[in-house]
Amino acid sequence: MNAKTIAFTLMMGALGTALFAISYSLGQISTSIALDFSLIGALIAGFFGGPTIGFTSGLFVGILPGIMFGPLGTGGVMGLVGLPFGKALSGLTAGLIAKSLNLGQKPHSSLLAIPATLVAYVPESIFTYAYFIALLGPEIGTPIFFTVLVKALFEVSIMSVIMAALIGNTGFSNFIRAHFKGMSTKK
Repeated sequence: MNAKTIAFTLMMGALGTALFAISYSLGQISTSIALDFSLIGALIAGFFGGPTIGFTSGLFVGILPGIMFGPLGTGGVMGLVGLPFGKALSGLTAGLIAKSLNLGQKPHSSLLAIPATLVAYVPESIFTYAYFIALLGPEIGTPIFFTVLVKALFEVSIMSVIMAALIGNTGFSNFIRAHFKGMSTKK
């Protein structure tokens, strides 16, 4: 990665962190459940920068949620490890989907962004289920997972519309793509 790519990766991590801080403070549902729109940073990174940048941004995006739901919440140290990795999986998957569909390069890419965003969350949701089962056992972990899943599907549905708008916005797409012009980032 060159300096420009590292800066973009860190900016998307910072964007996700800021979105988490805002949504967490305004959308507290319970002690261990809050709205979380931080994934937008990892999705932008994945859809526009590719799988590696999406994965790396996802790791950064997940640090503050990992702290808040981990050591400062009910997840302990495992939360600090699990949340960044889960968000990184979504960024990675978004990058792989964008690469395979040539997202943003063909007509109606914005319409494809909605299902692509929903599918990009699937690996993170599977990981989240395994995380709760490993951490709490199936009797306690399964109901908690389904509570988190309902909330997450609501959030990801909103984020899919946002991603469709961003990918469909010619000015935004051209601005981000110009950043990567001449670089081989979608590996």
